[in-house]
Amino acid sequence: MRKLTEVEDAKALMTEAMGWSVVKWLSEKKRVRKTADLANATLDRLDQEIKAHWNDELKAAYSELGGKSDGAGGQQHKQSSQGIDSQVALLAKRVKDADDEAHRVRMDAEDTFDEAEKQLSTRLAREGCRKAIDSWDRHEQAIRKSEAVIGATKG
Repeated sequence: MRKLTEVEDAKALMTEAMGWSVVKWLSEKKRVRKTADLANATLDRLDQEIKAHWNDELKAAYSELGGKSDGAGGQQHKQSSQGIDSQVALLAKRVKDADDEAHRVRMDAEDTFDEAEKQLSTRLAREGCRKAIDSWDRHEQAIRKSEAVIGATKG
């Protein structure tokens, strides 16, 4: 997976922001939010692009797990669960687990930032920065898994 400028910029900003005062946080929070949103949107878009290249069997297996693999909001796939190869189902589960973990960490980071803002807490803001960076790292790992299954299921 290539380095994504939007994500690298967001990681650099979050690293810098860990040293900010409350006043600096208040003055920069819109820029931080905009940068974080752009990084998240970039990762989401790349994830959808990659999953669009999956074969129908893999899309069906992922969909059975409750995931959206088609980039169009989870349209039904023609393949039934009985027709899905067990290896493909296992690959889909690994990707889904990685996606779920990345999403969980992302929501935790956002909740931490919300609480930091309510309390005007630089300690919580710093924690939110660490969690945001971790969420992007985990999302990138999940995307790499999505890429890897493309080659593993062709044939």
